[in-house]
Amino acid sequence: MMRILVIAVVIALACRLLLGKWPWEYLQIRSAGGRQLAQARRLLGVSPKASRTEIREAHRRMAAILHPDRGGSTAKLAEVNAARDLLLARLPQDNISQEPPESPQ
Repeated sequence: MMRILVIAVVIALACRLLLGKWPWEYLQIRSAGGRQLAQARRLLGVSPKASRTEIREAHRRMAAILHPDRGGSTAKLAEVNAARDLLLARLPQDNISQEPPESPQ
C-alpha cells in the first residue's frame, strides 16, 4: 500500500515538473468562456499574458493570410476577427492605459 502511495506522489511531481500542472488540474472542467478564450488565443497564436499590441499584430498577421482576396475564406476571417474582439474585450483596463497609443500608418 505504501509503495502505491509513493508511486502516485512521484507521478504527480513528475507531471508538475514536466507539464507545469498538477494532475488534478487536468480534471477540472473549463467554463464556456474559458474555452472560448483558449480557442481565441490558439487561433491568433498569442499567450494568455499577451498585450493589446501583441493581439493586434497577431490579428493582422492572420488576417493577411486568411483574407478572401488572398485565397482565404470569409468564414475564417470572421473567426479571426471574433477572436481578436474577444481577447481585446477581456484585457484588463489597466493594461490598456499603460500602452502608448497606436500611430496611424
